[in-house]
This record gives sequence, structure tokens and C-alpha cells, in this order.
Amino acid sequence: MSELLAPAGTLEKLKWAVAYGADAVYFGTKEGSLRSYAGNFSLEEAEEGLNHLHENGRKGYITLNIYPYSEEYTSLLDTAKSLNDMKADAFIVSDLGLIFELKKLGLSVPIHISTQANTLSHQTIEAYRQLGAKRVNLARELSLERIKEIQKEANKTGIETEVFIHGAVCFSYSGRCAISDYLTGRGANRGECAQACRWNYHLVEEKRPGEYLPVFEDERGLYFFNSKDLALFPFIDELQKAGVISFKIEGRMKTVHYLASVISFYRRVMDGEKISPEEGFRYLSRITNRGYSYGFMKGENTYEDYSFETSDSAATSTFVGDIAERGPVYSVLRVRNKITAGDRLEVLHTNGTISEFIMPEKLITTENEELEVANSHQHLKINADFDLFTVFRKVKE
Repeated sequence: MSELLAPAGTLEKLKWAVAYGADAVYFGTKEGSLRSYAGNFSLEEAEEGLNHLHENGRKGYITLNIYPYSEEYTSLLDTAKSLNDMKADAFIVSDLGLIFELKKLGLSVPIHISTQANTLSHQTIEAYRQLGAKRVNLARELSLERIKEIQKEANKTGIETEVFIHGAVCFSYSGRCAISDYLTGRGANRGECAQACRWNYHLVEEKRPGEYLPVFEDERGLYFFNSKDLALFPFIDELQKAGVISFKIEGRMKTVHYLASVISFYRRVMDGEKISPEEGFRYLSRITNRGYSYGFMKGENTYEDYSFETSDSAATSTFVGDIAERGPVYSVLRVRNKITAGDRLEVLHTNGTISEFIMPEKLITTENEELEVANSHQHLKINADFDLFTVFRKVKE
């Protein structure tokens, strides 16, 4: 049985991931995460998150995939021991030294090898298996055919494999980037990436300093390094048949709007629903994106995969609220973005289906105040019996 693995930068996002169909969730704590600005869980929040996952029959994987300095191991291992007591389902690790140190502790938590380890061969997978790893994430630079060949060998030993199927892609090799370090002093492999590859750059010829060459892409500028987002839903069936066990979504720093949309979509795909590429990309355009690409999955990577010209990054829908409470008389809509009386909204249900809902001509708050416009953090009464974690979206005309 294959697994849909979703990101969570906060406890709230973890609960949304569960509600919208993730089989497992990965998140980081204050120690050892490669997303220093994702919100990251305190140990108390990690315990609450793991309890919530286990109560709902899901799993929780903890990211310890930083490349630590020598003096940081003690703190990382103390964190690992605490998470072991909480019955974490796996540690996601990239550093070889940390793998050895975790083994010495004799913890019961399995080790999963991070994408940062850039695993490209079945020989490397076998080496990690002998080091005690249960699962290895395959590098994004692999094609479908190479994955199939690797999987033939992995299937013989029973080690699990995992593939990233959706989300932002680092322009550098398996995320091993130095641009952020060089330009900002924020280390990408220390969880501090400034995403400098997504900045707007101009071209200057070295013998003509200060003179910008007339290179144009669109009104946003030319994005030399910025790759399109990965969207591999058309390949999932073949990857499942090959034996890939886990399908991973990128985005611990993304919004709940993103999580609900992407997780519910891939849940439908993995449950066997046939969705054409045209229909899928149209659905995924509901969220902000950089254009979509198959990356290396098709066997090559062209200039179009690092181009902005065919994408419309503006989402076709806007996240405006969610159901905070269901009741026998009315439900409570928590406003996250401006809602106007009479707005025609869309409702994304937890099973991935979408329905329409029209707001009344008078908005009524839970304090019985009448409004024409409701803003973020206000709570409205609505006569609708929707799922607890339903997302409302405005549709752009």
C-alpha cells in the first residue's frame, strides 16, 4: 500500500494535512530541521502532533536532515531521544555522522534518508540499508526509467523508496546550494535558505559595468535560476507499479490553502481516479505556482523547465476562510481573507470535491452583528453543514 506524505510547518497545518487525506506527515522541531523559517514544532507541539496523527491512524516523520557541526550533535541526539519516547514513526536524516550516532543510541525510531543525500543508484540504497535505514528518498534528478531500474533491486531487499511528486524545486543539485550563503550569509544546508534563486536578476557584461543588457522575459523580469514547480501526478500509477512506497509533497512553508488543494488532489490520484494532465493542471492552477514541470521524470530537462514564460503564477482562487465549528443550528466560518455579502464562493471538501456556496446578503457574526464586509479573524454564522476543515475560496473571474 503506497503512502501520501505531506508537509507541515505548524501544528495547524499538520491537522489540515490529516483532514485532507495524508497518510503521513513530516515536520521539523526547533533542532535539526532544514526549514528554519517554517514555524517548526516545540517538543510539546511535536507530542501533540504525533498524538493527533496516531489517533487518526496516520504517521509522523521528523526532519533531522540538517548538516550539523560537531558541537551540535549532543543537542540533536537529546531531541531524538525525546521524540523516540513520543513514538515518532521515523527520523529523516541526511548526515552520515548523525546516522551512526543515532544507531549507537539504539532507538526504536526507523531512519529515512533525506532527499539531501541525493541518492541516484541502487548501490547507494543498499549501502544505506546496511547502515540501518528503512527508507531512502530518491533524488529528483532521476528519470522514470532510472527509478524503475533502481526499484527492481530495492524490491529484492525490501527497503522502501520515496519520491517527491509535487512542489518547489531547488535549482541546485538535490538542494545542495551555495547562492544563499554567498549573497546573504544564510546557509541553505543549515535550514536558512533565503531562496536567492527566485530573485529577479539582470544581466551585466563584465566590460560594461552598470549597463543592463536588454534581456526581457515578462513584466516580472528574467528568472535565470527559478525552476517551475514539480507536478508528477501523471506518473504516479507507473511509480506505484514499480514499487515506490511513498509519494512526498514539498511545502512546509506553504499555506493551508496550498495543503488542502494539493493533498486532496493527490489523494484522488493515488486512490485511482483518472485525471487528465489538462484537468490536473487546471485544478492545480487554483494555487499560486511558478508554472508546472515534469522535471527530470520524462528523461530530460529543457530550458522550459527553468522558464517563467508559460506560467501564470497568480492563483485562480483565493483562500478566504474555513469552518471553525459545526453546530446543529449553524456553522461558524472563520474569515481568513475579506468576504463580502453576496459573494459567490467555492467550497473544497475534504474528499477533494468542490461545490458552490453563496454568502447571504447580510453577514452575521457570532456576536449577532450585521456586516456588509467581514475581514480576517472575524467569525460568521452560516447555514451550511460542511466538513470541519473545509476551505472556502473565491473564484477569480
